[in-house]
Amino acid sequence: MPSDTARRRCAVVGLGARARMFTTALAGPYADRIDLVGFCDVNPHRMAVHNEWIGASVPAYGAEDFTEMLRRERVDLVVVCTVDRTHDHYIVEALEAGCDVVTEKPMTTDADRAMRILDAQRRTGRQVRVAFNYRYNPVHAAVRETLAAGEIGEIGSVHFEWLLDLRHGADYFRRWHREKANSGGLMVHKATHHFDLVNWWLGTEPETVYAHGGLFFYGDEAGTRRGLARDYARAHGSPAAADDPFAVRMADSPLLSALYLDAEAADGYHRDQNVFGPGVTIEDDMAVLVRYATGSTLTYHLTAYAPWEGYRIAFNGSEGRLELLVEESTWTRPRVRVPGGSAVLHGESAGDTAGRTELMLRRFWEPPRELKVRTEDGGHGGGDVRMLEDLFGVSVADPLGRAADAVDGARSLVTGLAANRSFESGGPVRTRDLLDV
Repeated sequence: MPSDTARRRCAVVGLGARARMFTTALAGPYADRIDLVGFCDVNPHRMAVHNEWIGASVPAYGAEDFTEMLRRERVDLVVVCTVDRTHDHYIVEALEAGCDVVTEKPMTTDADRAMRILDAQRRTGRQVRVAFNYRYNPVHAAVRETLAAGEIGEIGSVHFEWLLDLRHGADYFRRWHREKANSGGLMVHKATHHFDLVNWWLGTEPETVYAHGGLFFYGDEAGTRRGLARDYARAHGSPAAADDPFAVRMADSPLLSALYLDAEAADGYHRDQNVFGPGVTIEDDMAVLVRYATGSTLTYHLTAYAPWEGYRIAFNGSEGRLELLVEESTWTRPRVRVPGGSAVLHGESAGDTAGRTELMLRRFWEPPRELKVRTEDGGHGGGDVRMLEDLFGVSVADPLGRAADAVDGARSLVTGLAANRSFESGGPVRTRDLLDV
């Protein structure tokens, strides 16, 4: 790895919405340390949009020219933000070209791809960092500190419920994520965040997983059964979608218009598919039971159609219990067109966000005590900014060990992969039978 004073030459592959966090950071606060020298994407329009946003002329390369970009631009650091199923291709190519890699989560979508990455990382000696920004959320850091301090003793079990509201949850069913071949399903694409947090909080790894999941709310069958189905394939230009609260109207969002609607001519990708249309192959309601190497257990539930967004976590220990409640929204406003107004999109203010966070310590034989933790604005509770500093700023010692490498990426992934296998088999799955890390 270069020293903290050495400038680095960085390229970003995959220039969708998530990449904006990286391109604006690299061209802004970290421009004195990193030269942004290359963009790579299947869609030239999206690369042009990012250049416009950052006021630059970063050289743009098509996906077929990725290796040529690395050579020509003398890249030594690659940020991967492509469709999940393609992560391994770009990660391995970059490692073999002598580059270090920062990849969006999940690291990849299946065990074979994960082993390709792990093998390439070990063979080349280069570094892979997985962008687990939730590790950097101050509230989650306080949980780790409290558990590590032994406040509730030895951990026996964890109960974890994550709720996606009707804005955020539905979005996974109108984009490329709706196909499990692309994303690994929400057990991989979304829950990799949560499984990584439990691994990190407990300092252990999963051994056995039993799970049940299904498509309860979204998809064509459920939509027809509940009378929610509308007769359109995609929302843009469809009269049938005009008053559908589940439809996203990209024309009402400058960001979605620039990155997707205006880019359709180049690759034909539709980001506004009908969440109750055919072709959904992922689950929307999932229950998981995990046993860890320490003997601790996890009960986990992910719901993608809730009226509010947030999560509840409880740790049961030999000396008490730690409880975390995070409310990110208290109710979901319908996404409808209003005169003189615009559609409400996930990530935009809807006037319905509560932002309530409560961390309670309940030790045996003592009254409960609320642990005050500062909450911050910004993506993932302030985690994005802290993660970016760790990835691209000056290296500092971190007693919490928040930096996640390829092994961490694989260990978070394997819980979701085992859950997907258990969905199919109906029985428990040993993680080492899928991926031995």
